Amino acid sequence: MKTPTRLQWYLIGIALTAVLMYIIALSGFSVAHLIETGLLAMTPLALAAVGECLNEQAGTVNVGMEGIFLITAVLGVYWAEIFQDGLYGLLLGSATGALIGLLLGAVCVYGKANQVIAGMGLNIMALGLGPYMLMSIWAFPGIHVFPRELMFPPIHFSLGDGYFGLSPVTIAAIVIAILAYLLLKRTLLGIRIRAAGENPVAVDVAGVSVYKVRLLMCVIGGALAGLGGAFMPLGWFGGVVKEISAGRGFIALAAVVFAGLDPLLALVAAFIFGFSEGVAFTVAVSPGVKEIVPYFFVQMIPYAVTLLVLTAAIGGKRFPRALGRPYIRE
Repeated sequence: MKTPTRLQWYLIGIALTAVLMYIIALSGFSVAHLIETGLLAMTPLALAAVGECLNEQAGTVNVGMEGIFLITAVLGVYWAEIFQDGLYGLLLGSATGALIGLLLGAVCVYGKANQVIAGMGLNIMALGLGPYMLMSIWAFPGIHVFPRELMFPPIHFSLGDGYFGLSPVTIAAIVIAILAYLLLKRTLLGIRIRAAGENPVAVDVAGVSVYKVRLLMCVIGGALAGLGGAFMPLGWFGGVVKEISAGRGFIALAAVVFAGLDPLLALVAAFIFGFSEGVAFTVAVSPGVKEIVPYFFVQMIPYAVTLLVLTAAIGGKRFPRALGRPYIRE
């Protein structure tokens, strides 16, 4: 069976979204609110997925994005309160993610550690570190709500039946996905990145350090995941809880697999998953629905969509031959 092209995936996604939005509008739900929620949910997924596409194109795997989300969400709020500015929280959250990516990359690239185990170790560490930081910084377990003035403000647009906010970080995520695609397909560095994942020996013979290329992509991937983690409390929720990541790091990994390491397709996948979360949230808080359908059943929608999309799209995907394999220079 022939795998759909990128254009066909775009058309399929646009058509399904349009049909779903039409059905939602007929049902009496606010389309503007749905789009706003869907784009907010898309943003951290898109940032992390695009960064991981670059990372895996170079031959390294980071399954620790769930942990990066959790750690940078907490520290992003901490830095925002220190500097009394949400922008500083986002930037320093991204810097924290870059540092984590650097450390994880050094362990895997230079230390030749098993990349999957190292990433899962990061996730497990974050499960304990997140609540510990919440307690040690704010002396309150499990949750912290910060002043609304520290939220990174969205840009408001009118749409039919209301207004919806579009965060500058969402716009940045879309631009970053386009730039990442151009980087991989139109630049010399992009050729080196792809060669480091496909044939690292050829890169080494050409006089380019495979280690440096892979480590650079680990740092960039970590920085983008860190920005996504800091965005969740500072640009979306308005507070941080110990379960704030809620599996979104793994959904971002699913977007990477769906995309076959294509940054633009990763953006499409992130929108699909984010839109499904927006639908779940809109349905869950709608009068007349929340009394009938259990809240936690509705919250299953994004994860069910993830499984369905992966099941339908995983066949025929080709990944770099050296993906996940430490490079040993002879």
